[in-house]
Amino acid sequence: MSADPGTFAAVGFALYAAHMVGDHWVQTDSEAVNKGRNDWTGRYFATRHGVGLGVVKALFLALVWVVFALPLAPLGVALGMTLDTVSHIWADRRHTLAALARRVGKGTWWERDPNAPYLLDQSWHIGWLFVAAVIIAGVGS
Repeated sequence: MSADPGTFAAVGFALYAAHMVGDHWVQTDSEAVNKGRNDWTGRYFATRHGVGLGVVKALFLALVWVVFALPLAPLGVALGMTLDTVSHIWADRRHTLAALARRVGKGTWWERDPNAPYLLDQSWHIGWLFVAAVIIAGVGS
């Protein structure tokens, strides 16, 4: 796996921009309110949000892929996008990320600071965007 750093940067920025738009502008109020419920309704809304966000990311990625003629392989795109979507849905279930936060010693912060859940959520997503960009830019290149 030997990818061009410019390809990685273009993919990473496209995914980051799409994430910010999709997670804050495209997500519906019903998705935002219900995706964290620990029941089938929560699973439905989290999955609906994750798939919708995946579509936004795919559109942004397709744009840079075409405009800049990026040397991407369909397998890398499929693997990276799937991993990103699954990790996003997992974290947005909220109780999953809260349990992880407690396990790694961030539980007190999670409970005490009203900003902590959002900050840990977004840093989780951005960390996985990085991994997805490495996979998309690197697999098959």
